[in-house]
Amino acid sequence: MQETMFVDPQRCIGCRSCVAACRECSTHKGYSMIFVDFFDRGETTATMPTICMHCAEPTCAQVCPADAIKQNEDGVVMTALKPRCLDCRNCVNACPFGVPKYNSAMHLQMKCDMCYDRSSEGLQPMCASVCPTGALTFGKYEDVVPLRRTKPVNIHYFGNQKVETKVYLMMPTNEADAIHIDGDTEFGEHLSAHAGEDASWIENEMGETDNSNEFRS
Repeated sequence: MQETMFVDPQRCIGCRSCVAACRECSTHKGYSMIFVDFFDRGETTATMPTICMHCAEPTCAQVCPADAIKQNEDGVVMTALKPRCLDCRNCVNACPFGVPKYNSAMHLQMKCDMCYDRSSEGLQPMCASVCPTGALTFGKYEDVVPLRRTKPVNIHYFGNQKVETKVYLMMPTNEADAIHIDGDTEFGEHLSAHAGEDASWIENEMGETDNSNEFRS
């Protein structure tokens, strides 16, 4: 699968169409695997869709003691396998992007799987199929990037940890070629303010929709 996801925070209008559509994906069992979060409600109305970044070397899979989290041949990191998930939540705590959530009703970690049942067949993930502004776009790099005035970035530094992702974050063209939590970019400065806190930066800084590590029934 040559297609991937492109996330452009500057285009997000906070409509949450993606959240509603995600619940309709046949593999998500009525739960949304995507969250629309505020950057800083006291300073701005800017929002950002939070999806799994599908790391090239997923930390969530590396810390799973039961080998419940698999990365397929297309580089998509899947939700934990039900028979193997131990409810330990290692993956929830280890993800640098704060993406996986624990579903206490199902005793299972669940996360964005890029609607693999659809995307593997050439269909757009549910979120991208309904986004009215292109904040979430699914396609080939050579088809999407030339149409944008923003720069695709898929290298992230969390301190000394380098994380390469399948998903691209579209950044202003004057930004660096990588996002640094230590503040080398404007976006990195925003993240670095909370990088040392206990929970993930997404949950601390953007947790308007779901402040916990669990899905809500």
